Amino acid sequence: MNTTVHSLLLIAVMAGVTMLLRFLPFIVFSKGVPKPFLYLEKVLPYSIMAMLVVYCLRNVSLAGSSHGIPEAIAILLVVIMHKWKHNTLLSIVSGTLCYMFLIQVILA
Repeated sequence: MNTTVHSLLLIAVMAGVTMLLRFLPFIVFSKGVPKPFLYLEKVLPYSIMAMLVVYCLRNVSLAGSSHGIPEAIAILLVVIMHKWKHNTLLSIVSGTLCYMFLIQVILA
């Protein structure tokens, strides 16, 4: 088998699997979504965000030179911006810029 045919077969298989994975939930849940999935739909986003916060703060040392102050200020800014503007992207960008400013300019 030459490489062109092999490549086309690989692409066809990948496209078929991708389509199957995209269409499968609609086929399986055509009669309605079970209650556990509806519960997960409500709870999972908050759980994922909490996991990401823990992951981001895992290496913060309160005994280090900055004592975790830049991280605390950035988190506080994210919370304030989100409560004020209710815009996730704005909150994340402002917290990131604040944190980068603090560690690159103030603590450099």
